[in-house]
Amino acid sequence: MSDKKRSGPVLIELEDAPEMTPASADPVPDLVPLRSPSAMERVAVIAAKKPSALARWFWRLLGTLFVFVLTLSAYDFVAGLIARNPVLGYAALGLTGAFIAVLLAIAIKELSAFARLKRIDTLHKEADTAIANSDVTAARAVTAKLLDVYKARDELAWGRERFAERESEVFDADGVLHLAERELLAPLDAAARREVEGAARQVATVTALVPLALADVFAALTANLRMIRRIAEIYGGRSGTLGSWRVTKTVLTHLVATGAVAVGDDLIGTMAGGGVMAKVSRRFGEGVVNGALTARVGVAAMEVCRPLPYLRETKPSVSSLVKRALTGLFSKGDEAQ
Repeated sequence: MSDKKRSGPVLIELEDAPEMTPASADPVPDLVPLRSPSAMERVAVIAAKKPSALARWFWRLLGTLFVFVLTLSAYDFVAGLIARNPVLGYAALGLTGAFIAVLLAIAIKELSAFARLKRIDTLHKEADTAIANSDVTAARAVTAKLLDVYKARDELAWGRERFAERESEVFDADGVLHLAERELLAPLDAAARREVEGAARQVATVTALVPLALADVFAALTANLRMIRRIAEIYGGRSGTLGSWRVTKTVLTHLVATGAVAVGDDLIGTMAGGGVMAKVSRRFGEGVVNGALTARVGVAAMEVCRPLPYLRETKPSVSSLVKRALTGLFSKGDEAQ
């Protein structure tokens, strides 16, 4: 029958249609990114970017040449001044000597800061080894070094006494290190968390309320540098200018390498709630994102600067830090319904 239903494919031939091949097909359009990178992502990528060998040699040679020219100029100036006026010349020589002495003091301070950072890093590695080998002798050696690091910290006096009283009661490596973690590092962890919350609050507030161009980038950069420096000071004492930059590079390089610097909409929803983000402006949403990324940088800084790994103590989560930091800023949106 002519009206019987056909089954199977139907081929329609087009005589004038051009033949389509992969070579003649239109190119695939570039995909538009779902969102532009936030300020903290740009800061982390810029700070963690490793310069090329050519750039490193350029800055080394430029610095060496600058110091060489400056030294010759200072020598010619002082020598000429002594020849013309001995009193003024020797006064300039004394000022130059005092300036060099200050530079040497700064260099010694920076070297001692690098030594402290290396000591903290060594303690962290030795603790990992002691736990992996279940070596209680090595664990006690680590805690002895840790007590030596914090022997001048008055705020840890009670913790040192508690650890000394109970150390003889523990007979395994994990237990010894956990006792040191609880008695010595718990107050430092609380202080570091407060620093992270304060930095996240500052970055989120500036991003949300200041409409100036690049204000969020500047706020994120300064707040994170200050936060990382303070965390390094909390766990290991003053870190110095170059030491702080080294810690910052280590933290941001770790974040970029692991992809932890990116933040997703699921994390934003967990922290602020979808209803709130639908009501507030785009700037407030960016503020939450930058605050969350600052908290992630802070958690990474705590891991890098902490002399012991997290054992039985819970590592702070980004969501809890941001919720505490932004309490009163974003948490009341759903209640207004």
